[in-house]
Amino acid sequence: MSTLDLGIRVLVAFLTLLIVTRIIGRKEISQMTFFNFISAIALGSLGANVAVNSNLSLLNGILSIVGWGLITIVIGLVDIKSKKARVMIEGEPIIVIKNGQIMEQKLRQLRMDTEELISMVRKKNVFSLKDVDYAIMEVDGQLSVMKKEQKQSVTKSDLNIRSTTPQIYPISTTIISDGQIINENLSKVNLSEEWLNSQLQSFGITSSSEVFIAELQKDGSLYIDKRNDTVH
Repeated sequence: MSTLDLGIRVLVAFLTLLIVTRIIGRKEISQMTFFNFISAIALGSLGANVAVNSNLSLLNGILSIVGWGLITIVIGLVDIKSKKARVMIEGEPIIVIKNGQIMEQKLRQLRMDTEELISMVRKKNVFSLKDVDYAIMEVDGQLSVMKKEQKQSVTKSDLNIRSTTPQIYPISTTIISDGQIINENLSKVNLSEEWLNSQLQSFGITSSSEVFIAELQKDGSLYIDKRNDTVH
């Protein structure tokens, strides 16, 4: 392979990868889930082959990158439309600290030791596990931490003000996602689908399909974001 041929292949591979990854979207680089990790490695490997493997024709190399990009886009659309598919493809968040208690079984499930947990908590500027109320391992490998109320910045306890908002639930819970009722989460908070439907009716909503996301707040109130919001 001549230097000119190599230069052309490298340029074509770079431009093809750039275009395909731009079409796929920012999620591919911002959220490194299992699927995104596999997809990114495969695209990089295909791009490298197109650039330096003279046994692979330039056309076939480009088609392989574009084909993989299309598969990634299709699976991404399935991921959006189906919660079951999303769990199978990307997994789901796992609570590793609940009400201040470390969930040892969940740590074993994640194959994570306590030192790793402590390190990740420190990266959230929390230097003692006793200050943590909830910690959730997200599907992209990041740890979300909610500190105990008295340890949160500028808390009411710092100002000697009692909270007037009742805390019925320990954490906010999503009960509708993309128009689909999450019955598992409803069961966790001991609420029924009938209760949810009556709440939706009070908002003038006749069907859960009209809702993009509904989240039960800690005080028992319901946050609702409808589909097809109009921005003025």
